[in-house]
Amino acid sequence: MTEHIHHTHLFAEDIEATISWWRNMLGAEVAFDGDFGGARNVFIRLGSGRIHLYEQSPRDDGKGAVHHIGIRTDDLEALEARLRANGVAFRSNIRDFGAWKYIMCPAPDGVLLELFQADPDKLDGDAAKYFSDWLND
Repeated sequence: MTEHIHHTHLFAEDIEATISWWRNMLGAEVAFDGDFGGARNVFIRLGSGRIHLYEQSPRDDGKGAVHHIGIRTDDLEALEARLRANGVAFRSNIRDFGAWKYIMCPAPDGVLLELFQADPDKLDGDAAKYFSDWLND
């Protein structure tokens, strides 16, 4: 038996605005939109990852036990520029550590995103292996 993380499930106070944000800002695609388990759920794909949205208001300030969602890109500068051009407010500029770099930004309903780029050729050992397989997912 093999297990893997399949999706992150988020509450969405305004599900249409949330879907639009993920589509327009990060290129997500809706894979399912309907009743699932007695509530409207929208399943979206973002690259090889998945996010599921409940059409329900967040039950707290939007974070609960989740600190952030990591979104990997192969061109962090271009992604940052596109999001800034669309009004996304970043906490800082890109933090560059040579082998990897990142920047944090808010998504709808107080969800914090870490947008990052990693270069496995500049990493060693387990970190290199961990980040080298993403194009094969």
